Amino acid sequence: MQFKQYKLLGIVGTAWLFDAMDVAMLSFIMTYLKTEWHLTPGVLGIVSAATSVGMVFGALICGYLADRFGRKRVLMTTLIIFSLGDVLLSISPNVQMFIVIRFLTGVGLGGELPVAATLIADHYKGTQQSRMLVLADSFWAIGWIVASLLAFWVMPLTGWRWTVLITGATVIYVLLLRRHLPEDDPAKPMKKTSYRVLWQPEYRGKTALLSALWFIVMLTYYGMFLWLPSVLLMRGFPIVTSFSYTLLISLAQLPGYYLAAYLMGKMHRKTVLTMYLIGTVASAIAFSAASSNLAILVSGAWLSFFDLGAWGTLIAFTPSQFPKAIRGTGMGMAQSIGRVGATIGPYMVGLMLQFNFGVSAVWSVFIAILLVGIALLVFGVHDYAANSKEAA
Repeated sequence: MQFKQYKLLGIVGTAWLFDAMDVAMLSFIMTYLKTEWHLTPGVLGIVSAATSVGMVFGALICGYLADRFGRKRVLMTTLIIFSLGDVLLSISPNVQMFIVIRFLTGVGLGGELPVAATLIADHYKGTQQSRMLVLADSFWAIGWIVASLLAFWVMPLTGWRWTVLITGATVIYVLLLRRHLPEDDPAKPMKKTSYRVLWQPEYRGKTALLSALWFIVMLTYYGMFLWLPSVLLMRGFPIVTSFSYTLLISLAQLPGYYLAAYLMGKMHRKTVLTMYLIGTVASAIAFSAASSNLAILVSGAWLSFFDLGAWGTLIAFTPSQFPKAIRGTGMGMAQSIGRVGATIGPYMVGLMLQFNFGVSAVWSVFIAILLVGIALLVFGVHDYAANSKEAA
């Protein structure tokens, strides 16, 4: 029984890994695209945003479809979509086609995460459910590490097209999913769910607050991690674009996830999430003020530790707030609104810098937004499933 439980974690977690690898790969190939197609910063921004916009729709639609037609079928479909998207990217003739394909790829990427989280939540209960969700999310860090290895060791030799094609080969994994994923429970058909049910009095508060938390976590994560390295590079710290920096930041995520999983059995998830958000604020301040390579590495590692640990804890917190019949829809709605934040965050930073806001001012905005998130968590969110009667 124990082996079967961790087998499910490994299978779903590997799908999570492929999702992360795909998202990370785009950030690594942007330089190649800029050179090959002579792209302006504005067009590069559209290339990046296309994936995020696709993920907004993917999370919203696929979460709902998972409640209607079953987790297994929809999860396999999302993997097929973004894997085939990568195959098409490898033969994309121009940036216009690249943007269209990347939007469709984003639909699969955004849909995979809430459906995978829902599948994990369906098969575990209590503290084990929370721990398994955090551990599944930890595969995200492994995906970034694999993408980093491909970007720094393979891409310079083969070019971006062949490297992207390698990521597209993950479509073969669908065959394994089809054989080894458990079927959805036929005794509980999920045919009558709708988006409206999330805004009925019973679930309205949970939906709004969880969506707000996802919006804040994603906005600050993508705003900080996509922009601050560029700002530090302009200040004369090229280490932020090195392989050692990228690898360290990715590796630091793993103990953040594992400690969060351990703490799930020791304290309420709401408390764990609050601790991680406070740690994110503290390490963000240190990272923004770093003035040496060592300070950048240390504070960057701590920021990665806390921020991704917070993300994993929120993953554990969200699905159990909804009953099984609408769990995919609730998870998809919250993450879809979060993806809007992921799209806004980087553009918000770029806009502030364009209007001559200093780095300290930009960072103050992130700190303020994170503090709002902490206030919402402390005063507005109840851990409805914090004990052994966690939602089944």
